[in-house]
Amino acid sequence: MLRPFAAYLRVYEPLSSFGDPPDDALLAAVERSELTPGEAIAREQWLWLKSQVSDVHTLPAELPDGRPGPSLRTDVLVLDPGEVPVSDDAIDLGSEPLVCPLEIRVRSAAALSSFLDDAPPALQTAVLDANGLTVEAVKNRSHSALQDLYGSTMHVLSTNWIVPLPWFTVVDPDQRRLVLGSGPSDPIREVSWRVAMIDARTRIAEAEELIRDALGDEAGPTRVLTETHRWLNSFHPDSAVELDYGGLVQLIEDPVLATDTTADDVHALLEGLRRGSLEEVTEAFETLRDYWGDLASRERFN
Repeated sequence: MLRPFAAYLRVYEPLSSFGDPPDDALLAAVERSELTPGEAIAREQWLWLKSQVSDVHTLPAELPDGRPGPSLRTDVLVLDPGEVPVSDDAIDLGSEPLVCPLEIRVRSAAALSSFLDDAPPALQTAVLDANGLTVEAVKNRSHSALQDLYGSTMHVLSTNWIVPLPWFTVVDPDQRRLVLGSGPSDPIREVSWRVAMIDARTRIAEAEELIRDALGDEAGPTRVLTETHRWLNSFHPDSAVELDYGGLVQLIEDPVLATDTTADDVHALLEGLRRGSLEEVTEAFETLRDYWGDLASRERFN
């Protein structure tokens, strides 16, 4: 089965951030550490499909009576701090496991709330009527699910069909993790980066200042950088950040994926802004536009 064509930005916090002591079910899940990022995507997909065939309207990872399923405390990704590159030997992420809760029910509720806020009235009415639901009932269910957050915000952001280019400002291009596997359909296929939170915050702050000076506060890239920077500041300073192409790797052939220079090009664009070099900025932007234009166009046909 194809994985969703979605990319992910994840935050892994130190285990102690989840309670003192953390919940027993969470401790046991961290000890088992069963899921890889690829398996987590498949897990999300399975829970979503399960919720769609249920006789009772539920969110993914939700019981028929509206309570969260037991996976709320057990669907987690775990990193060893030693797996996270750092820019400076003085940066110490400690020794305890770094944990990213998938928070599937919460994220689904947030997406549903966004749909109710943003969908055209005719589409909203058609969807609700087809499922025998009211706006008030859906909002109440979503609000209840959002109470399951471990902290003040979700640990995972996702986007369909493309990776927001501002996300690349937080990573070191040279730290790319590339696994081609046997081809686009191989479940182990991966492109990702990991970065210490302190490095991610430093880089995005610098990028935000450069882009704001060049494009202004209301420009799309500025808003994405501002929102992402605010999101990163919600977490423990000893956390780690992971940028993952997720299911997008299924859309890109081996030679193209192996030579992907998106992270380099984004940082080249920023360097061009630092130098005041319009030529460098234009060259990097055109490379990015050509590479991601094909993937972006697929969204219009789906």
